[in-house]
Amino acid sequence: MSLPFYQRSHQHYDLSYRNKDLRTTVSHYQREKKRSAIYTQGSTAYSSRSSAAHRQESQAFRQASASSFQQQASQYALSSEVSRKAASAYDYGSSHGLTDSSLLLDDYSSKLSPKPKRAKHSLLSGKEKENLPSDYMVPIFSGRQKHVSGITDREEERIKEAAAYIAQRNLLASEEGITTSKQSTASKQTTASKQSMASKQSTASKQSMASRQSMVSKQATSTLQQEETSEKKSRKVVIREKAEHLSLRKTLEETEAYHAKLNEDHLLHAPEFIIKPRSHTVWEKEKVKLHCSIAGWPEPRVTWYKNQVPINVHANPGKYIIESRYGMHTLEINACDFEDTAQYRASAMNVKGELSAYASVVVKRYKGEFDETRFHAGASTMPLSFGVTPYGYASKFEIHFDDKFDVSFGREGETMSLGCRVVITPEIKHFQPEIQWYRNGVPLSPSKWVQTLWSGERATLTFSHLNKEDEGLYTIRVRMGEYYEQYSAYVFVRDADAEIEGAPAAPLDVKCLEANKDYIIISWKQPAVDGGSPILGYFIDKCEVGTDSWSQCNDTPVKFARFPVTGLIEGRSYIFRVRAVNKTGIGFPSRVSEPVAALDPAEKARLKSRPSAPWTGQIIVTEEEPSEGIVPGPPTDLCVTEATRSYVVLSWKPPGQRGHEGIMYFVEKCEAGTENWQRVNTELPVKSPRFALFDLAEGKSYCFRVRCSNSAGVGEPSEATEVTVVGDKLDIPKAPGKIIPSRNTDTSVVVSWEESKDAKELVGYYIEASVAGSGKWEPCNNNPVKGSRFTCHGLVTGQSYIFRVRAVNAAGLSEYSQDSEAIEVKAAIGGGVSPDVCPALSDEPGGLTASRGCVHEASPPTFQKDALLGSKPNKPSLPSSSQNLSKTEVSKVSETVQEELTPPPQKAALQGKTPPSPPCDITCLESFRDSMVLGWKQPDKIGGAEITGYYVNYREVIDGVPGKWREANVKAVSEEAYKISNLKENMVYQFQVAAMNMAGLGAPSAVSECFKCEEWTIAVPGPPHSLKCSEVRKDSLVLHWKPPVHSGRTPVTGYFVDLKEAKAKEDQWRGLNEAAIKNMYLKVRGLKEGVSYVFRVRAINQAGVGKPSDLAGPVVAETRPGTKEVVVNVDDDGVISLNFECDKMTPKSEFSWSKDYVSTEDSPRLEVESKGNKTKMTFKDLGMDDLGIYSCDVTDTDGIASSYLIDEEELKRLLALSHDHKFPTVPVKSELAVEILEKGQVRFWMQAEKLSGNAKVNYIFNEKEIFEGPKYKMHIDRNTGIIEMFMEKLQDEDEGTYTFQLQDGKATNHSTVVLIGDVFKKLQKETEFQRQEWIRKQGPHFVEYLSWEVTGECNVLLKCKVANIKKETHIVWYKDEREISVDEKHDFKDGICTLLITEFSKKDAGIYEVILKDDRGKDKSRLKLVDEAFKELMTEVCKKIALSATDLKIQSTAEGIRLYSFVTYYVEDLKVNWSHNGTAIRYSDRVKTGVTGEQIWLQINEPTPNDKGKYVMELFDGKTGHQKTVDLSGQAYDEAYAEFQRLKQAAIAEKNRARVLGGLPDVVTIQEGKALNLTCNVWGDPPPEVSWLKNEKALASDDHCNLKFEAGKTAYFTINGVSTADSGKYGLVVKNKYGSETSDFTVSVFIPEEEARMAALESLKGGKKAK
Repeated sequence: MSLPFYQRSHQHYDLSYRNKDLRTTVSHYQREKKRSAIYTQGSTAYSSRSSAAHRQESQAFRQASASSFQQQASQYALSSEVSRKAASAYDYGSSHGLTDSSLLLDDYSSKLSPKPKRAKHSLLSGKEKENLPSDYMVPIFSGRQKHVSGITDREEERIKEAAAYIAQRNLLASEEGITTSKQSTASKQTTASKQSMASKQSTASKQSMASRQSMVSKQATSTLQQEETSEKKSRKVVIREKAEHLSLRKTLEETEAYHAKLNEDHLLHAPEFIIKPRSHTVWEKEKVKLHCSIAGWPEPRVTWYKNQVPINVHANPGKYIIESRYGMHTLEINACDFEDTAQYRASAMNVKGELSAYASVVVKRYKGEFDETRFHAGASTMPLSFGVTPYGYASKFEIHFDDKFDVSFGREGETMSLGCRVVITPEIKHFQPEIQWYRNGVPLSPSKWVQTLWSGERATLTFSHLNKEDEGLYTIRVRMGEYYEQYSAYVFVRDADAEIEGAPAAPLDVKCLEANKDYIIISWKQPAVDGGSPILGYFIDKCEVGTDSWSQCNDTPVKFARFPVTGLIEGRSYIFRVRAVNKTGIGFPSRVSEPVAALDPAEKARLKSRPSAPWTGQIIVTEEEPSEGIVPGPPTDLCVTEATRSYVVLSWKPPGQRGHEGIMYFVEKCEAGTENWQRVNTELPVKSPRFALFDLAEGKSYCFRVRCSNSAGVGEPSEATEVTVVGDKLDIPKAPGKIIPSRNTDTSVVVSWEESKDAKELVGYYIEASVAGSGKWEPCNNNPVKGSRFTCHGLVTGQSYIFRVRAVNAAGLSEYSQDSEAIEVKAAIGGGVSPDVCPALSDEPGGLTASRGCVHEASPPTFQKDALLGSKPNKPSLPSSSQNLSKTEVSKVSETVQEELTPPPQKAALQGKTPPSPPCDITCLESFRDSMVLGWKQPDKIGGAEITGYYVNYREVIDGVPGKWREANVKAVSEEAYKISNLKENMVYQFQVAAMNMAGLGAPSAVSECFKCEEWTIAVPGPPHSLKCSEVRKDSLVLHWKPPVHSGRTPVTGYFVDLKEAKAKEDQWRGLNEAAIKNMYLKVRGLKEGVSYVFRVRAINQAGVGKPSDLAGPVVAETRPGTKEVVVNVDDDGVISLNFECDKMTPKSEFSWSKDYVSTEDSPRLEVESKGNKTKMTFKDLGMDDLGIYSCDVTDTDGIASSYLIDEEELKRLLALSHDHKFPTVPVKSELAVEILEKGQVRFWMQAEKLSGNAKVNYIFNEKEIFEGPKYKMHIDRNTGIIEMFMEKLQDEDEGTYTFQLQDGKATNHSTVVLIGDVFKKLQKETEFQRQEWIRKQGPHFVEYLSWEVTGECNVLLKCKVANIKKETHIVWYKDEREISVDEKHDFKDGICTLLITEFSKKDAGIYEVILKDDRGKDKSRLKLVDEAFKELMTEVCKKIALSATDLKIQSTAEGIRLYSFVTYYVEDLKVNWSHNGTAIRYSDRVKTGVTGEQIWLQINEPTPNDKGKYVMELFDGKTGHQKTVDLSGQAYDEAYAEFQRLKQAAIAEKNRARVLGGLPDVVTIQEGKALNLTCNVWGDPPPEVSWLKNEKALASDDHCNLKFEAGKTAYFTINGVSTADSGKYGLVVKNKYGSETSDFTVSVFIPEEEARMAALESLKGGKKAK
């Protein structure tokens, strides 16, 4: 029999887990298994748990069951029936994926049993199942079993033991599947006992694993021995038993949790760091994360410190990010700099205590700067200026940039290269530098758009196809070992010329925000240039990766810069692009996005992390899926995640009840307030738990819900979402403010502004510049910049510019800011910005010829010659050779011409005037067989003087190769057009124009396009006709005309209107419109009353302006008597109408209404009614579509007509007026409000503007009217319009909605206040509080509650202010609920009660309470001085102590010099830091600091001249530092040092002088004849001289009195046989060069007989006295 595919593929893996003998013996038990009707079943699932976790569980099972296995193996071996059942259980356990055993089957021989419906065992937890994709299908392996025979007697015992072990483990690990049921009652009780015991043991964590496994093993053995029959259980029975088991288990867990809460102290434990933060060393500008994991209950509060100072995230936005998730606490430090080198502490605190862990962060600098931490650690002793290369060379590298790239200007679609030569000294062979390019600080990687090259000497960055995304600040960083240098310059990218003149520029930064199976959300940035008319929206295109077929995703343009693209094929990848559209046409598409796959995020992560079918190390044999499924339940957590005017995005969670197959979703919608649910995706079911809805009416409100479906049917709907109004939730940002330009270089200006207020999701800002007085605005950047500062390059030196800024987000672009003040472009004093960062542009005129700087050429319509010369005719296509003319060649030719035509600069300009800038936009106006008419636009900068003429050059282009330049005119041309004759027919030419003024000839223009000389037909349009004037007034009239009969080669794009006085000459025509207008009418304003005028009109197309029309007029500007105007009216029903009346009608006269001078005769939105000499035009539903000019003409009269303009402002006014007339309202001053009165009463009130005597008010509570009674008191003041309702107090049943309904004649109004939920509870608490406050104030009470202040003596004074007290009122102070005895009795004269705490410290922390009481009641006030409150107080105490510090004084000691200051008293919270000459002092045995009593000192032992200087003692109170300074130099140092030397010598002398250390008594009494021996220790350095005295005379040594001095330390005094003559006063004198000392003693010698006699005499004398 052939093996299944999965066994053939993984046979090598299986053999490592199997033993051949074991496989053979197990097959024997498989044959017996047929008689038991026990079948195997298994499934596998991808589990999110790691393999390490599975191994730990398996190891635990093996250890727990080892002892039980050894004891029970022999019992299982006694019975073959038991062995058979154990083998069957083994098969069951193996089929359930228990991979830890080495006993896995290779083949199976028995046939599969019928397919029952039963639940499959899953290794996933409930939470992990929810995280799986909803339609994810678990892979199933299916196979067959194969007989294997040949069991031996020796092997039988081994397999029995193995089977017994497997049975034991399966009984512990499985919760469903094959279960043996017993017929007897005892067997059932045993089974129930087993399940209960197992459940209890699983929740009791303190019982040992071994005892638990042993008990379950014994129960399993008992069950097997008592079993008589076995039966298979159905799926329903298994599910029910499992449900009962889980219910019992949950009950046990809840019971244990309940008992644990009864003794909650057993759960509390102090914080403990499971994972401590680790120290890091990072480079500058990188970021670092510190992690720690903390256990403790209650959950500890974690605070991060830097050098013992708490880190404030809000003080440095973006610098620090602190997060705490699931017990893992993180501190992230962004853009590390050298100041971030510090010790960081994570402090965890709860009620059981506080614990801290420390980590250090070392920020290393490039260029080999001194790093103190390395020297402290002893890691390096090499010179500071040297680094180590990877090859072991110790060298200092110097990196220089030559031939650097400058500020660059490019155009979309062009190629560009940035490069510079890198010079590194010294040069080391085979050691290449590391080159990295950055754009706006972000590293660049090679791609199809950008490539990098390092030739060994020159670094180059090449753009293959420039886009606006490439605009930004480019930096090259060259790193060599530990040294690096970098250079930066800005690159500007202007828009490509539009195919259609006036079309918008391309959007940029197209990205994918979110992707799943059903849609992908695309975002982009709006362009800076709109082509001269507002952008109407954007079209999104998609293209499947691997194809070239682009398709449009939306039928109508979308304005919001985000859009969900639907209609994707699951699993395929797409790229996207975006195009902008305005009324002129569609612009170029954006750069394509990165490819993105239409997959759910979970599926993407799975595919990235592992193969699609990972091998788990096991073969799972299972049956097919059940044929019947379960109808899925409703989804949960349905919400609207995004809503715009174009679409709404829904998100939800899959249902918990979903069956075993994938599910799909149906989305339903209904308008708010109705129950008319409509299914949105009837034909296209949703596979992902997110969906985007389109085709919703803007401004309407909707609710949404979702249903699940599978093969079993469609489930119940989810809960409906809240009402969602279709419209943009994101507002367009407000205009920036305060535009301030400042000088920078000769060609750049720095512009700063105030950022838009309350801007959400801000993308950036666009900056525009305009030459002062020109009115032409040009963009300075084409990629939005963030921040509030930008450098505008490419400006003309000496020219004055004004600037404006606008903000942009996804909703659109803001209004323009106000124009800045004009600023002249010239270098700032001091040199401006560093050339290394923003190098200045070349001063050569040709430097900006090709790129026009960063200021793009705008395309406003022109007048007269500008209109003629600004056109681009539709020329015939040129030969391919001309089309292949490369841009490089053109650029080279352009440079050559500039060299030839540009005159040398003049040494002195006339009165500050300069030559004009180059002309632009050279075009061919007309072409004949041997001549061509050229037109161009005059230069932007005329140099301060009028242009006197132009010079034109031309050259032939043959097969793409340009020839030599020739002069077309010797005499200057005064007009911006010139006819060049004597050209060759069908020859291709290029042209160049230079302008001249009195200062000289300017730079030549850029080389024109290639034009072919050939005969053209007429290109411009003919003259308009049928001109007439209407609505003639004293200062205005309306001119009408009809389009020309001949429109020329291209359609007419607009008209120019000229006028002059009727008697004026022909050269006095003047234009009325600078920009061409598309309408065939124009209202002419600014006429002089009584003056006669004539008019003419000219048409324009892409070829140019045509001939003028016949004259209209003359017409006299006057308002004829009786002239009436159109009047707007709104009647009482709110109907809006325009009315006109004419008193000069003839019988044939009729009224003719028009909108924008187009007849409205068939308009469905209007209704016209004329009667007699009056006419009325009524709007059926006035709206945005009705904006325009409405005019009424009276036929058969002398031009009687009138018009009325309805713009947006007028529309809003009329609609508001219509609403007011249709629904009159009572004007309200104040809406319904709630306030709480002194006694806790609640007052509902509102105020109307005015009320008549007939005004009525209905009071509504929860849609029911309420009336005045015991609970409600109502009042209406018709004079003031105030309406009130009072309630004594708020009860729970008063929660709801309160409405006052006003009616005054026809006018109505109402006002509502909602008191529900938290609002009502808060108000209820406030009323109760006010009532209690009123009651409290009836007795002694606090006016000002307990607070603290720090006195000038640095003591803490607790104080409060009381009121309504009397003599019997007592005040009692408590601390931590213990009464404080106060010596003084408060007299309450000033109402202030105080408690003074002297020398406040940590021992005084606690909760202080003061109680006022007398017979009227009591009041109390508490003040917590713990935690943060105590820290705040200690900070103030430390501040006062620091302020009490005396000036630093100098004191000399024998050890050195001491600097000291006295404070009122010292506490540990006051941090003391000393610095010397601005550097913190490092304390050692020689230099140390300390505090003695109230003295803070710095001891400098053995001072040296290096210790001279300025010393600063800083006392840090926790917030600020207070400094005391002393200058230890000059005379102060000399005096202190001299005194130190004196005291030092005195100390040395005192230390080394001769002295008697001891040994001699003061008095020696000795019996005559005895020997006297005395020993004395002396000391001195040098050793002293010793002499003896007796009765103050020198005593010499002899045989009777022996005097000795040994070793310079010990003196001996010996008298052999003392006599009375030896009595007397003796002295020992020691002496050396540092001093002397004498030690005296007295020797008294007595005779025994004489002593007895003397004693008898004394006694006798005493007896006589007694008698």
